[in-house]
Formats: sequence, C-alpha cells, structure tokens
Amino acid sequence: MSRRPVKLSRLFMVLMAVVGLFAGVTAVPASAQSAVDDVSVDGFGGAECAHRVNDTARKLLPCIRTEDLWHHMKVLQAIADAHPGPDGHPSRNSGEPGYKASADYVAKVMRQSGYDVTIQTYHFFYFAFTAVPTLREVSPTPHDFTVATDWNPGQSTGSTTAALQPAGGIVIPPTPTPSSSSGCAATDFTGFVPGRVALIQRGTCNFGVKVQNAQAAGASGVVIFNEGNPGRTGVFGGGGLQDAAGNRVVPNIPVAFVPFATGSDLVTQSSQAVKPVMTIGIKAVVNPNAEDFNVIADSRGGDPNHTVVVDAHLDAIYGAGMLDNASGSVTILDIAQMMRKVKPRNKLRFIWFGGEELGLLGSNFYVDNLSPTELAKIGYDLDADVTATPNYMVGVLDPAGVDLFSRTVSTTFPPQVYEPSKVGRDHGIHYFDSIGLKNELFSPVGTDAFAFNMAGVPASGVLTGQDCCKNEQDVALFGGSLGNFEGNVPSFDGGCVDNPFRWCDNLSNNDPKVLTFMSKGFANMVVKMAFDRTVLGSGHKPPGHKVAAATQVRGQSTS
Repeated sequence: MSRRPVKLSRLFMVLMAVVGLFAGVTAVPASAQSAVDDVSVDGFGGAECAHRVNDTARKLLPCIRTEDLWHHMKVLQAIADAHPGPDGHPSRNSGEPGYKASADYVAKVMRQSGYDVTIQTYHFFYFAFTAVPTLREVSPTPHDFTVATDWNPGQSTGSTTAALQPAGGIVIPPTPTPSSSSGCAATDFTGFVPGRVALIQRGTCNFGVKVQNAQAAGASGVVIFNEGNPGRTGVFGGGGLQDAAGNRVVPNIPVAFVPFATGSDLVTQSSQAVKPVMTIGIKAVVNPNAEDFNVIADSRGGDPNHTVVVDAHLDAIYGAGMLDNASGSVTILDIAQMMRKVKPRNKLRFIWFGGEELGLLGSNFYVDNLSPTELAKIGYDLDADVTATPNYMVGVLDPAGVDLFSRTVSTTFPPQVYEPSKVGRDHGIHYFDSIGLKNELFSPVGTDAFAFNMAGVPASGVLTGQDCCKNEQDVALFGGSLGNFEGNVPSFDGGCVDNPFRWCDNLSNNDPKVLTFMSKGFANMVVKMAFDRTVLGSGHKPPGHKVAAATQVRGQSTS
C-alpha cells in the first residue's frame, strides 16, 4: 500500500502501462511467468501435509510453513515488478494490469487446489498519477515543497505558474473551532484576477466546492491550507474532491493541500507589494469506468446453507502493496491449499477482494449484490488484513474494538452481530495465548470484515498494524519501537503503505516470521469455524439485511 523502477525506459513503461490499463492486458510477462507457473499443489506443506486431510488445528497448523507463504509473496512481488503502473513503478493497484495478473494467479492456484472458482467483475472510478506532482514557490523566496511531507496533491490535473491571490473568508488567527468559509461562495472571489492561483482556507464546505468556485473565477490553480484549529494544522488532504452534492469532481486545474503554517505564511506574503508566484504540476490518468475483480473460490464440500467467508483484499495502494495486503492474501491462499482435502461441515468461501484501499469497493459490491436468501446463508466472515508487519502488533478483530488509526470506538453493532462475532475472535485469542503472544482487539472498521458486519454477518480476523502508527501501549504489549516509518508518536503518516510517493511497500517491508505465526493463528480460526456449531447451524441466522450501525469513513476528509 513500494515501487521500484524496472530496467526499461521510464517513458516506455508509462506508455505500456497506460495502454495495458485500458486495453485489458492481463498476461504475465516472461519476467514473472516462471514464478507464476511454479505452482505445484503437492509441493506445498511437505509430503505429509500435501496428502492428508488437515481438518483439525493439530494437523493444519504445522502445515502452514514459512517457505510456502514466502513463495507466494515472491510471486506477487514479481507480478508487481513486471506490471509497472502509469507512474512507471511496480504496481498491483486496482484497475491496473498488476492487479489483474494477481487475481489470475490466485484463481489458478485455487483451481489447481480443487476449488470452484469464479471471477466477479465490477467497475469503479480510477485515478492514478503518472509523475511525481510538484509544488514550488518561484518568488520572492524560491522554495521547493516535498510531496507528502510538505504538501499533498488533490485528485486533479494540470499545471500552472502564476501569482497567488487569497480568496475571501480566511480567518487568521483561527478560532478554537472550525469557522472559516473561505472559498465556499462565489462572492469570496470578488476581484479575483483570472489566471492567478487561488489561496483558500479549509473549512465549512467540501473541497470540490471551493475549487469549482475558484475555477469559475478564472483561477489557474488552487492551494488549500489547513484551517489552524486543533487537529487541523498539519499536512492533509490529497484524496478525491466532492461537490456540494457529494459527487466526485476532477478539476482540470491543479489542486494542492498545505499545512496551516504554510498557508498563513503565504497569506502574509500576499499582503506585500510583490506577490508570491507559485508553480503547481499534477499529471494523472483518469478512467471513470475502470474494471476490477473479486476472486471467489468455494470448497466443494460443506453445507452451502452455512457458509464461512474467508477473505483478504488482494489490491495494493500506491505500488506493490506487499504488506498491505499481499501478506493477508497469501495467508488465506496457503490455508486454502492446506485445506483442499478437507470436507468441512460448513462451506468455505475464500474471497480475494479488489478495491479495499479505495473504500471497500470489492467487498461492498459483493455484499450488496447478494440476495437476502444468499446473504442469509453466510454465517460468518474471517478477514486477514496485513499479517507480516516487522514492527508488529498482534491484532484480533472485534466489533467492539478500537479503530486502528483513531484508537477510538466509532461503530456500535447490535447483539446479533457482536455476540456471535466473539466466537471466531476467541479462537484467535486462544491460539495467540497458547504460544505466549499478547494480543490487542481492533475494530473491523477499515477492513473488508466491516462490510459483512454492516450486513448483519458476525465477523472477526487478524491484523498486525501498518508500518506507520505503533504507539506506547502497543510497544508495551509487543515490544518493538514507537511509530514505524519515521518514529513519530503517533505516526499516522502512512509509512510505506498509504503514501503514494515512497514506493517502499515491497517484499523487504514484511517479516516472514510474523507472517508465519499470524497465518497459523488465522488458520486456527478458519479450521475451527469450518466445523462450528455454535454460530453456524445453531439456529442463528443473519438478518439478511443491513444493520443499524454507523457508516465507515475511509481516507481523507472531503472538507
């Protein structure tokens, strides 16, 4: 959720990636084909594991081996390397050839393992940078701003070099709570000189509204600075823009988001006789109807009226995505291989979702397109979302747990979701206790399990945190160090995973030992729920409709 340049011309790679993206190219190039072809079902787990029925934890867990997990990880890294995205870096992002090749690989392994495999297709809005965005103050004090550290680009395209002019409604010093309506009305641009870059303060309305008003006034670019209230001071933004109705807009003028301190300084400079001149450049490719895929693989045995979904998201964000979430995808792939001879009491449905990083697109599409009858057959969901963090936490999903990033409880689920969710959760806790590992309970918010919980299906799962945000409590429980990527406390900067311009979520961003013990813990949950009688087959039935619970908010604020 990293990208390394492959040894080809950057221009050639960019052109080929863009052509492949829209032409539906899915073949794995020769550089990765040998790894993809090296799938021998009998070669995994060792001779004993390959031929026996691993229907208990005692038999299954010893078959979850580091070398098998790491083989799949190397294949997914090779696929990313062989499929550069539009920016020329290795990629497995949704809507790109690297993701499709990843889905094809998983489907091939599952078919060879004897599962009934289907590919579910859906469409989504695709946006990708084709070059590193740039922001620079040309004069009177030349200064280059570092992307992701000093500023973030909004989802927009275009370039400009022009004098900066503040919009109306800026509130400096800021009030204790948000109050600025800068740029929210056309009158905030009275007297604006067409062609200039508009300087706008965050607050009150959606960012897209501010940009639309600036465009209507003739602005050639927009700089939006944080409002300055508590919690609204640092680097922010960088996501999609929405208009007043919440619809996505992609302006054809560049949009930059900067911290309050930067914006306040630019306001001061703009009051001088010599106005600051800014250069902004954002190059991107946009496809409003990009194709994406969920890979669904059903066990050939088990009661279809009592189905356990075992899922992970296969997509990356901003690159190879080897930690987030090749690791979780490999965890469930290896478990599925080792359980291929099992005749479970409950049907097992392994799903690799796309679009998770863009807002649970794949899992929401899957759940939303189930009929009430089909939904009622799903009795439980188990989700593996990041299972190999070197500076790890041992996280177990619990609907009453705290959100990973906010560390607050943001969603409350009714008893028919929460109480049965504890069954799978406790299987995970029991295993980690048995090997002397402490654990921490995290909410499903931000994972595909959330989509199932919102549909009334009990769920649990595992996660090891991201490479960004380990706090003092986590260090006390698990050791390691504060933060991760930079050591900030808390370091919610995304690390390698959520940052589009670090390109470092590659194979080296994963710990094979952590991947192994987390995969074993998850395998314990899967095999126990495959034969569960307390939730599935006990008279419990999911309601077959969405439950009353708070909706998930993923990514940056829209205003």
